[in-house]
Amino acid sequence: MNKNELNPDASPEAAYGARLRSLREARGWTQEDLAGRTDYSSVHVSAVENGRKPPTLRFSKGVDAALGLVGTDASFEREYRQIKHGNLLEGFPEYVKYEGKAAEIRLFEIGLVPGLLQTPEYARAVADGDVQRGAITPEQAEERVSFLARRQAALVRSRSPMVLVVMDESCLRHAVGGTEVMEAQFRRLIEVASLPNWVLQVSPFEIGARRSFNLPMNLLTMSDLSVVAYAESQLRGHLERDTAAVLPLLTAYHQLQAEALPQAASVDVINEVRKGTP
Repeated sequence: MNKNELNPDASPEAAYGARLRSLREARGWTQEDLAGRTDYSSVHVSAVENGRKPPTLRFSKGVDAALGLVGTDASFEREYRQIKHGNLLEGFPEYVKYEGKAAEIRLFEIGLVPGLLQTPEYARAVADGDVQRGAITPEQAEERVSFLARRQAALVRSRSPMVLVVMDESCLRHAVGGTEVMEAQFRRLIEVASLPNWVLQVSPFEIGARRSFNLPMNLLTMSDLSVVAYAESQLRGHLERDTAAVLPLLTAYHQLQAEALPQAASVDVINEVRKGTP
């Protein structure tokens, strides 16, 4: 029987199905084997794996019980809730898998402090703002904050990645959550700038058109020196692994770093904005 190729980057449901197939096959199970352990038909299992049928909470719990993933960070129930709450854009689930294994992470952000640098209070304020606008539900906000905390925790490992961050000046001047929240966030940025595996730079407004990117950009260098790029618009995200497409983005990032303020001067700017916080 021919096995069709799955594209985990196509959607969160596709990523769910591809991971389900991978874990099932790693155990040497057929779709019939998994069906028998979950009280579903093999046709249903096939439909979920191939993205023809969305996963449900009951199905996800059954899969977790069969695969021994109940209550773990890798549980399908957790992934289902992320899909249901709409927290992950296209390409982002796959990007996070790469991020958790990257040897080097390069980030550029506009408007908001990059997620990996946000304090819990800042992240909560951002999520609460989306709730107030009616963009997400309180449950979605809770999952979003929890998911970010797990991403941050994944950076703490035996060989922590080198993280290079360029923030547009707007990230500092966009007040989020009030004075106390911003004060704690500024302290967090200054603390991070002192760590040996972090480099923090500010891209000042003055560089104008010389700024390389007009949208946030994430670039990951893996242990085999391959580079993965991820970019988001308001509606969707895109993961790019093709070297020919990624290398120009890497060049643009290097150009951005050259235009941005050095780390010491960037910390000075953070302190200046911090003192001016109302």
